Amino acid sequence: MLATSCVNAPFARAVLAWYDKFGRKNLPWQQNKSLYKVWLSEVMLQQTQVATVIPYFERFIQAFPNITALADAPLDEVLHLWTGLGYYARARNLHQAAQTIRDQYQGEFPTDFQQVLALSGIGRSTAGAILSSCLDAPYPILDGNVKRVLSRYFAVEGWPGESRTEQRLWQLSAEVTPTSRVADFNQVMMDLGAMVCTRTKPKCSLCPLQSDCRANIRGNWADYPAKKPAKNLPRRQSYFLILAHNGKVALEQREQSGLWGGLYCFPQFSDKTELLAHLQSMGIRRYQEWTAFRHTFSHFHLDIYPVFAQLDEQREDENRSDWKKVAENSAQYESSVPTKVKYWYDPASPAQIGLATPVKNLLTEFQKRTALWQEPCSANTLKKKPKA
Repeated sequence: MLATSCVNAPFARAVLAWYDKFGRKNLPWQQNKSLYKVWLSEVMLQQTQVATVIPYFERFIQAFPNITALADAPLDEVLHLWTGLGYYARARNLHQAAQTIRDQYQGEFPTDFQQVLALSGIGRSTAGAILSSCLDAPYPILDGNVKRVLSRYFAVEGWPGESRTEQRLWQLSAEVTPTSRVADFNQVMMDLGAMVCTRTKPKCSLCPLQSDCRANIRGNWADYPAKKPAKNLPRRQSYFLILAHNGKVALEQREQSGLWGGLYCFPQFSDKTELLAHLQSMGIRRYQEWTAFRHTFSHFHLDIYPVFAQLDEQREDENRSDWKKVAENSAQYESSVPTKVKYWYDPASPAQIGLATPVKNLLTEFQKRTALWQEPCSANTLKKKPKA
């Protein structure tokens, strides 16, 4: 589905005039524009605000100035730079797509729509945004901001996540997108959604579309777009073992797919009994329970219960001297979660590895407590097993 309108059509003329006066033209990825920069920004901007993305984008470009540099980098380094941005599958897909571009397109970002669409992590709207932004190619887009503007302007009923509603919005996007100045048009549609036609408290009096916007005329902008059907998120729990030794903390890398894929996390247990049994099997009797907290994902709540313990001097890891990654089968600490590699992490001299946000926060807490502790594990003591 390609753009079918023209710059002199009322809709396009109105928003392009607004863009010329007020549109964003100084974002980092708009300077010395390239397909690589726009692709990186589009991926980062998925479900993330511009202000949050800018420092991450700048660090990425500094570390990986081109696609080949990104493709050649270890995934750990990519995930490390992504830490805190969330939705880590985006980083894994970005890295995988970069390797595809390196291997199949000699490091040059493809310009064919179907080839772009085939890359990992790129959907229809992202592909259109990249090619229209850099090449002025006549592709409409439909990100969250554009959905909101179109839903209100045309009073489109239904939740945009439903196939029928989304298809209607794609049709409308193609109908209002001009075949020239496509880059400016797509940018202004995103700008309007982010700056004027906001989710709450839209600035309708400043909108170039106000006179013909059905939601504005009817005064019911809050009805569009329709909200996702309510669903109670399920609750899960996990016990995190913060196992320390000589100021370093045991982490383990998760498998590349699934929750926190490829990131380093604490050993996890399904319940406290399982964790304490594990400590007892290691000869560790003292531990501390830290304050529990909740981390919410898009599809469930995770209640996290951190438990701190120290590895006794008598049970030193045979690989402890150089504190490198150690093989899976040499683990001093085993857990119920499948992992790829294990790692002794030094918060005082942190390695460049990807950390899940709750893990990063707990490591910060560990550093604060370490400076204050006299006897770190005096709060609780495991009872010895009775003799048979």
